[in-house]
Amino acid sequence: MSERTARVDQLLREEISAIIGREIADPRIGFVTVTDVDVTRDLSHAIVWVSIIGDEATRKESMRSLGRAMPFIRHRLGVLRLRRIPDLHLREDDSAERGTRVLRLLDEIEQGVDAVPGVIAEPLPTPVPVRGVPEPAKPRRKRTTAPPPARPRDRPKHGR
Repeated sequence: MSERTARVDQLLREEISAIIGREIADPRIGFVTVTDVDVTRDLSHAIVWVSIIGDEATRKESMRSLGRAMPFIRHRLGVLRLRRIPDLHLREDDSAERGTRVLRLLDEIEQGVDAVPGVIAEPLPTPVPVRGVPEPAKPRRKRTTAPPPARPRDRPKHGR
């Protein structure tokens, strides 16, 4: 990530948070926090990560209402005087919820609490790759056979 996109990420996060708190009066939007904004290199798209406190129904309704408010928010970002205001794409950030669950599981292990028999514990969600962080390299398979012999036309010609 370049320094410029990092500055734009921070600026958009602050402005979007202010717009949601100050100018959106939709009662369906619960307690929402903008946790991060990821802008593409060409500044044409931005993913807005939000954390919402509440039960599943409240979170879904808040996400739906925020999604409808994104064109208004994008319009209000015009005061930033950027050459191009990026298209906003909304995503829910559930990292706090996942972290709380992991801490709870670690506490249970530390206390020696066994899982209730007959109850299948829900699996942890699959982690999503973070933009800018390379995925671990897959191990290379070793060749089990020798490479095929070079054909006569593939051999280098010496002396010419």
